[in-house]
Formats: sequence, C-alpha cells, structure tokens
Amino acid sequence: MQARIVCMLACLGGAVLLGQDVLKVAPAGVVKVEYEDAQVRVLRFKEPAGSKLAMHSHPAYVSVGLTDDVFHYSFPDGKSADDKSKAGAVQFSKAVTHAGQNTGKTASESIMVELKTKPAAVAAGDMAQVNPTMCKVELENAYVRVTRVKVPPHGMLKMHSHPGGNVVVYLSGGQLKSTSADGKVEQATIAPGTVRANHAGKHSNENLGDKPTEAVLIELKTASK
Repeated sequence: MQARIVCMLACLGGAVLLGQDVLKVAPAGVVKVEYEDAQVRVLRFKEPAGSKLAMHSHPAYVSVGLTDDVFHYSFPDGKSADDKSKAGAVQFSKAVTHAGQNTGKTASESIMVELKTKPAAVAAGDMAQVNPTMCKVELENAYVRVTRVKVPPHGMLKMHSHPGGNVVVYLSGGQLKSTSADGKVEQATIAPGTVRANHAGKHSNENLGDKPTEAVLIELKTASK
C-alpha cells in the first residue's frame, strides 16, 4: 500500500528530492482527499492489485493500513524496497520521495495523514494516562503521538483532553457516544474505515454497541498556522 512504507532512505539521512504531488500522478479514483486544513491533509488510497504510482513526494506523515498489503517501492537514487504490512498497522515517515506498486493479489486501502507544519512545543493529551487499559501509545515523536484505542462492548473512556488537533481512523465501526466537558452529548453510527478530524477539546467516549471497537488516534504536535 502506497501510504504504508516508512521512509527507508530518507530516515537514514539520505536526501529527499522534490517530486510531484501524489494527486498529480495518481490515476482517477486511486487517491482521495478526505480532509484538509492548515496543519494536515488526510488522503485515502485505494490501489488495485498491480497498480502503480509514479515518482512523487510526501511531507512527514502517519499512515494507517485498512488491508493486508504487499508493495514494492523505488527511490530517486535507484534503490528499492519491498514492504509487507497487516490491516491496522500504523507507521510514521519523515518526508520522502518514491514510486510504488501494489504487488499483492488484492486491492489495498489505507489512510495517510500528511503533516504540513513543523513540530511545535505542544504536549499530547492525557487520554492514555486516564484510560490505561483501553489506550496504548504505539508511536510518539516530535511530530505526533499515535494511540490505539480499544473499547469493549458498553465500555467508556473517562473524561480526557486533547490539547491540539487530532485525526481518528476507525478500524471497526459501532454506535458511539461522546460527552463534552460542558455536558454536550453526541451519538453517531460509525462505519469501519471512517476518518474524522477534530479540534482541541475535552470529552468522554462510550461504546454503546455489543461489540468491541478499535480506532487509531493521531494527535498532532505540529504548529497550527
């Protein structure tokens, strides 16, 4: 899946050459902008088996896989890499230029959260601290904190805060309820693969359904413009 590969060369100190935006090289229907603001651009990739994306560039990003995938990547210096990943996998990459091909036998789907701004001195929220049994921090650096959230049937996340913007990728759907610090209640039926962008805030969350729910929360540490 095009969104999944970690910057194999760039993160090792190699130069990241400026390439085209992925939207300019992608065939129709392969890449869709789900959300965009001054801090992030959220892309949904749907790549058929055997499909290719020509050389292009990304800023630093977080990717969340929705399917099991096998991809081959090539880089401007002629090097290449192969990557296998499982549905639900989360990866972070610094800025990278590459081309990719879905070498698997099935279609690939993934979410990529591109970061438009540089790291800022913004602390992550305390969601994992107040809900340690349901929230696990899987990745944290100067750009983002990524938390995997698993809520059992009729389970509830205690009131917690998000001091900055965040993006949530729902790996499983369900009937969810959110209660803000001022008592405002919202309920929604969420489909698997749904992506939502949120502003800073404080709330609790409840799984109203009879099945567990799983989501990936990407808290931004980058400066807002």
